[in-house]
Amino acid sequence: MRITIDPIIKEIAGIFNSNNKEIYLVGGAVRDKLRGKKIHDWDMTTNALPDEVTAIIKKAGGKVIPTGIKHGTVTVLFKNISTEITTFRTESDYSDGRRPDKVNYAATIEEDLSRRDFTMNAIALRLPKGEIVDPFKGLKDIKAKIIRCVGDANERFNEDGLRPLRAARFAAQLNYKIEKNTLEAINGALAVSAKVSWERVREEIDKILASAVPSLGFRIMEKTGLLKLFLEELTLCRGIEQKGFHQYDVLDHNFLTCDYAAAKGFSKETRLAALFHDIGKPSVRELDPSGVWTFYRHEEVSSEMCRVILNRLRYSNAVIDKVCHLVNQHMFLYTENWTDAAVRRFIARVGEDHLNDIYSLRRADIYGFSGKEPDYRSIKQLVERVNKVLTKGRAFTIKDLAVSGKDLMEIGIPGGKMMGVILKELLETVIDDPEQNTKERLKQIAEKTYKR
Repeated sequence: MRITIDPIIKEIAGIFNSNNKEIYLVGGAVRDKLRGKKIHDWDMTTNALPDEVTAIIKKAGGKVIPTGIKHGTVTVLFKNISTEITTFRTESDYSDGRRPDKVNYAATIEEDLSRRDFTMNAIALRLPKGEIVDPFKGLKDIKAKIIRCVGDANERFNEDGLRPLRAARFAAQLNYKIEKNTLEAINGALAVSAKVSWERVREEIDKILASAVPSLGFRIMEKTGLLKLFLEELTLCRGIEQKGFHQYDVLDHNFLTCDYAAAKGFSKETRLAALFHDIGKPSVRELDPSGVWTFYRHEEVSSEMCRVILNRLRYSNAVIDKVCHLVNQHMFLYTENWTDAAVRRFIARVGEDHLNDIYSLRRADIYGFSGKEPDYRSIKQLVERVNKVLTKGRAFTIKDLAVSGKDLMEIGIPGGKMMGVILKELLETVIDDPEQNTKERLKQIAEKTYKR
């Protein structure tokens, strides 16, 4: 079996071959090529040493950056392609649970492939022709949609604690099953996985969230102990039953909500909010006098917990603020009885920039009640009401007021806490009655409020 290779990759390979060096395409590029998917990253391996790679590429007019020279890797810029080229190598001793303490150059491609994580990632294409080198039957596993460790799964996972999380991610990303021995080995490597940096954990979680059905990855994490290790707050939602429209416990509801957000292509922030939106329910759950579980203020508690989790995962402040805001605002129930003032207060509370995401989150939340596409007429009606109100003017934040703090200081109102209180009262006045949003009228109201 031969695979079509990009012409520029072939040209690079030809340069190495003319220097009597072997070169192969490896890693995810090969896996995706064999799956008939488009390749975005090109990784290659060769029996040429890093200094030889540098000399060969520079002589051919390319550029070389020593990005991972310690491990035998350089980044090659040749024509319009950027690729990493690594010398055949073997690895040993992983004291930090992530990176090898020792890297030794290997003599053959088979030795190099033996150090890789999963059989589907341990296939090489001999360049320039593209013949398959598959010592661990990775192609067979790709065809069967199976994730299987190269060699002993316990050894592979105890070498690199990120590999168990990658297995869960690949299962969601590719919709593959994890082979029995590989799956069972994950729990025994949790102590090693605990050494992985939170940044790398976040990257894998983002990739799970970006998959078609994120819950496939999160359920594997739950089954193997990875979820408790990295997102223990979610595991506490298991078994927390709900009443009313809810047909699932809180954890399954969160998973379904997240799956819907992914299926509809909602933003990453909305998917994160969907995953965590009810995470505070276990801590606020109480029985009312009629014997029904209640979850008062769960959205506020969920937002606070979400901030802790996202900070732990080293998300940016912008992502954290948006996700926590969406979680805090997800519990709205529109009815036709809402006045225009109520609609304006909704816009002011949610913020214009977040309206589409909060509609999306609410849709996903409703889907999570039963896992069935529900009637969204009330949300559609709210969208129509909001759009109608927005066409009449935008006085939903303090900066939209016809007066500023400077204007109020000119009539004798001092800056500081009192100024903030008065501006907030003016905003409430304008939200209730937009006709009041004139400089003269707001100065009058502010002056009366200050003298009270």
